[in-house]
Amino acid sequence: MSEAKKYNAPVTNPETAPFWEAAKAGKFMIKRCTTCGEAHYFPRAICPFCFSDKTVWEESSGEATVYTYSLMRKSPAGPYAIAYVTLKEGPSLQTNIVDCDLETVKIGQKVKVVWKPTDGAPLPFFTPA
Repeated sequence: MSEAKKYNAPVTNPETAPFWEAAKAGKFMIKRCTTCGEAHYFPRAICPFCFSDKTVWEESSGEATVYTYSLMRKSPAGPYAIAYVTLKEGPSLQTNIVDCDLETVKIGQKVKVVWKPTDGAPLPFFTPA
């Protein structure tokens, strides 16, 4: 029987603490700028589009579409898929695709957030929807 993969706990700071606290409750949070209306990820205080500091936390549906991906077949830890996914709310983010046959991952595939435990807050990854 194979041992479950262990993930390092995320490093938090005051700016990202609300994201990690929500993650503990299974909520995937993004930020939205109230000046330009754009949503962004990774959550930060300053909007990367208009540089306003008028941002608010918003819960994401956790639903996304694979924009692109790459299979890493020759890794000491075993094969894995790294991907950019586009959230239903608009932002794109880099992640790993997990809990599936990696050979079935496709561009345009619907995926959803899944949380993996650590010694701290859980980490968000994506799996086929």
